[in-house]
Amino acid sequence: MRASRLVTLLFTLQRRRAATAAELARELEVSERTIYRDVAALADAGVPLFTEPGRGGGIRLVDGWRTRLDGLTAHEAAALFAAGAPQVRAELGMSAALAGAQAKLLATLPAGMGAQARTVAERFHLDAPGWFHARQEVAQLVAVAGAVWEQRRLRIAYRRRDEVVERVLDPLGLVLKAGTWYLAARAEGAAVLTFRVARITAAEPTGEGFERPSGFDLVEWWAEAASRFEGQLLRETVRLRLGPRGLRNLPHVTDPDAAVRAVLHAAEPDVQGWREVVLDVEDVAVAASQLTGLGGEVEALDPPELRTALAAAGAALAARNAPRRVSSTGTRST
Repeated sequence: MRASRLVTLLFTLQRRRAATAAELARELEVSERTIYRDVAALADAGVPLFTEPGRGGGIRLVDGWRTRLDGLTAHEAAALFAAGAPQVRAELGMSAALAGAQAKLLATLPAGMGAQARTVAERFHLDAPGWFHARQEVAQLVAVAGAVWEQRRLRIAYRRRDEVVERVLDPLGLVLKAGTWYLAARAEGAAVLTFRVARITAAEPTGEGFERPSGFDLVEWWAEAASRFEGQLLRETVRLRLGPRGLRNLPHVTDPDAAVRAVLHAAEPDVQGWREVVLDVEDVAVAASQLTGLGGEVEALDPPELRTALAAAGAALAARNAPRRVSSTGTRST
């Protein structure tokens, strides 16, 4: 893609300060004619470069000028604009700052790359919370985010069930999952733990910095932490037969990830299209409550107490919604 090549050319000139068209063509694996066209495009976009003829000449950047886009490819710069969800920016207290940064970034981008970034921003929007999740109050999010960014130790008051405890944390990163903010932090030199930011009732920097754990990767750590949490939460398994609509609706009534795994490993359908699945659940009582949402599209095979619970729920529902008879006096009775 030309936008990516323009940025690569810009960074190459920034690194070398000067090079001939032939040298640049070899390094970028394009023709010299392409290099001259790209140099013209960069100049048109306002990049201060010029060509010097003769021996020792070449294509040069004005001394002292540097782009602020170090390390960004065209796709990465476009992704920066796509990720600028207004709600996320507002919660982090950085709407105005990020808007200003985006304006400056657009002003420095070569023409093709700037158009690509604008196109992505116009066509893609991240709306973080789910449809059925109320927006949480996260009063301390800005303070926590500031400590994460500045790598400053943080003293927090954290609400845990019916008590509030005080902790001193090394804040390592923030994760937004389904509209809920989580903090990855090392507590007083211990292992990295997860804290729900909405439960932080007070946050005060201690004035101390800290060293990040060697090799800590937020994305990898979150994937492992989420997997461990899910394993602790979904402690039991049940065996079911599901009709076609039941299979489609299973992710809507129970844990979506567990439902997807169950459907992926479902047995072959019978002649009526019903399939047997094994589903991870929190416990039988919770599973019974959730699976009633599938109505007649679910049959519990194991454990027996789940089958009994679903039968009882179905009988109660049928009795409650039995047709009412109208007496000769006009009153209704069941």
